[in-house]
Amino acid sequence: MYLISRLFLFLTKSPDQLAKERADAYLAEATDLYDLEFRMRKLDREANVRQPSWMSQHYG
Repeated sequence: MYLISRLFLFLTKSPDQLAKERADAYLAEATDLYDLEFRMRKLDREANVRQPSWMSQHYG
């Protein structure tokens, strides 16, 4: 029953929720402050590659 409930939760989560959970888990594995900052910068760089900053600007 536990497996079925976990599968249901996995299937009902949005891609954004899953990405946030993966990022949170990745950051939680940091061993010290330097490692945490490195991981944060890496996630920021990857996010900028997926969506350049000029695409997220709102005009109006």
